[in-house]
Amino acid sequence: MGTQALQGFLFLLFLPLLQPPGAWAGSLHSPGLSECFQVNGADYRGHQNRTGPRGAGRPCLFWDQTQQHSYSSASDPQGRWGLGAHNFCRNPDGDVQPWCYVAETEEGIYWRYCDIPTCHMPGYLGCFVDSGAPPALSGPSGTSTKLTVQVCLRFCRMKGYQLAGVEAGYACFCGSESDLARGRLAPATDCDQICFGHPGQLCGGDGRLGVYEVSVGSCQGNWTAPQGVIYSPDFPDEYGPDRNCSWALGPPGAALELTFRLFELADPRDRLELRDAASGSLLRAFDGARPPPPGPLRLGTAALLLTFRSDARGHAQGFALTYRGLQDAAEDPAAPEGSAQTPAAPLNGANVSCSPRPGAPQAAMGARVFSTVTAVSVLLLLLLGLLRSLRRRSCLLAPGKGSPALGPSRGPRRSWAVWYRQPRGVPLPCSPGDPQVEGSAAGYRPLSASSQSSLRSLISAL
Repeated sequence: MGTQALQGFLFLLFLPLLQPPGAWAGSLHSPGLSECFQVNGADYRGHQNRTGPRGAGRPCLFWDQTQQHSYSSASDPQGRWGLGAHNFCRNPDGDVQPWCYVAETEEGIYWRYCDIPTCHMPGYLGCFVDSGAPPALSGPSGTSTKLTVQVCLRFCRMKGYQLAGVEAGYACFCGSESDLARGRLAPATDCDQICFGHPGQLCGGDGRLGVYEVSVGSCQGNWTAPQGVIYSPDFPDEYGPDRNCSWALGPPGAALELTFRLFELADPRDRLELRDAASGSLLRAFDGARPPPPGPLRLGTAALLLTFRSDARGHAQGFALTYRGLQDAAEDPAAPEGSAQTPAAPLNGANVSCSPRPGAPQAAMGARVFSTVTAVSVLLLLLLGLLRSLRRRSCLLAPGKGSPALGPSRGPRRSWAVWYRQPRGVPLPCSPGDPQVEGSAAGYRPLSASSQSSLRSLISAL
């Protein structure tokens, strides 16, 4: 392993220890803070241009300089995927999250994922540790070889719970907000396992729960919060045929403002109607042939009824819209009248200068000394552990940008094993007699012993 790879591996292990509490939270309670409304971030158009946790990794290559790879600005002339003469993270192939090409390493790694805190769809509350004793979500649970995010959301909605958690690609857990109060957040990159039922969705990780609000993708609801997000039925899965859903909006205020973040209907007969809740009169209607206009849409009513109907074919991504109540129909959505404007926080990592508080230099010096001592101690322990581990390892998995087929990994003591996707190259032991890891397992690492046992029980029951 080269020096750069060793430094990068240590940095990724050590970085979570330096983050302040809550820095890894994926919860975005205000839809205005989110840059993504698709579960895999395919709609991300932000400016993060470095890989890794919170953009602290390698610099991305410019998309107009990646013609040697499968995706470049030349392969996206219409800009549908957001590629161009820039090096911002994107998701042109429908992968599980935005990524970018990087300068190829000694291990052959030429692309990496971008962990973008602002690219988590509203309704996703974060990645949580599930030790099993007690479970992170205390309600009913189930397993499915066809699990998707919405399959789990629907299951917990029917059970009457507020939250749904997906884990290990095939397990679903239900719970309430009181469970989250005692929950422990994990790094967002720990929830990196692909759902068994959808290759473009993540369903938690090994001992990690991806937690959602069950209101995501519901077919009906009564929305009275000052602002929020409404998704099409079955979202983030495609909506099904013959759907007939309605949502009542009544936030505080004299008027409403809607902004469509996504709108993909399969057929002109799939129709979304906006009606005045008091009179029932039709205000606006949109379908596959007549999409909504870009930008905010103001409606001079305080209460709105949304209805959606799909025909017998159905099956499309659907829509995601944000709403907020306005105190006055003529209110400026960017700056309420009479209020002082404050600059918005930059989302692309731009530098911001702030005036220090009195006494801040002394506090900062003490914190810096403590952090330095802690960092050196932990770094030495990690280095010793890594060197000891590498003496027993002889193979390195370096994922390629494609869709490798899963296959059994055979060794002298086992006839099968389950592997799942890992964004970074991970050193793994080679089985005796197998000098190279099987090509079909490239880009995957084995589940833990407990998850292997649980999955054996699941498969045996099929």
